Amino acid sequence: MIFAPRSWPSRPGFAITTRIFRSRFIAVGQYMDVRLTVIGSSPAWPNPGSAQSGYLVETESEPHRNLLLDCGPGVLGRLRANGGVHVEAMAITHFHLDHWGDLVPWAWLNAYGPKNEHIPCSVWLPPGGPSQLEAFAANFGNDGMFDSAFELHEFEPGKPFRAAGFEVEAHRLPHYTMEAYGFRVREGEKLLAYSGDSAPTQQLADLARGADLFVCEAYSFEKKIRFHLDWATLAAHRAALDCRRLIVTHMSDDMLARLGELPYTAAHDGMAVEL
Repeated sequence: MIFAPRSWPSRPGFAITTRIFRSRFIAVGQYMDVRLTVIGSSPAWPNPGSAQSGYLVETESEPHRNLLLDCGPGVLGRLRANGGVHVEAMAITHFHLDHWGDLVPWAWLNAYGPKNEHIPCSVWLPPGGPSQLEAFAANFGNDGMFDSAFELHEFEPGKPFRAAGFEVEAHRLPHYTMEAYGFRVREGEKLLAYSGDSAPTQQLADLARGADLFVCEAYSFEKKIRFHLDWATLAAHRAALDCRRLIVTHMSDDMLARLGELPYTAAHDGMAVEL
């Protein structure tokens, strides 16, 4: 059964701040310990002026820490804008290009870009990920480009790991024949869940369970694309998602134009959400 039924109590609203990108993507508004900033929210084809998948989780506790979830095309340019953001760690859900493609220009930046803009960081990849990057680099004719640019790690499904001080747990999700994962990111008592890409499945409900915020992809209004979630299925099983708040992402501009018809909050580039 998809999304086994679960009771759904009413919950309070949450603060969303849209603002001009600043040097550290700090939102104007009430101070909170943990913040999610949407760097890029486009689907497999970019919306005009938008970056593809990239979500920055930050804590304002000292020392300041941040973790980037996915790094699709356009994300690096946004991070470099207006003074740049030093990313300590990133975690990649799967190897479809719209979720990892900016690791390529990031590696070039660290190798040949301005020294003051080099952004070395640790990168957590699905099982076998470093070998996949090595194969990509060999095809590009630049052996070792990723090893020299990043500190590469593999995560193990269901086994928590520490990235930039956050506790992260990767959960396997069905997405074509690709090995794909969603993440549960914990900081103190705050819990963020992020789906990456997934077909509608009970595993999504397990991923979202107990989260203060669930960032979930929904590719289309009706079921058109296999191994992705759609709005109709999400609406039918919303009560099964035992999470406090839900933001839907990875939508095309024609979907965003119809937001008035939809009951959920949609992600957009530059959105900041305080947990």
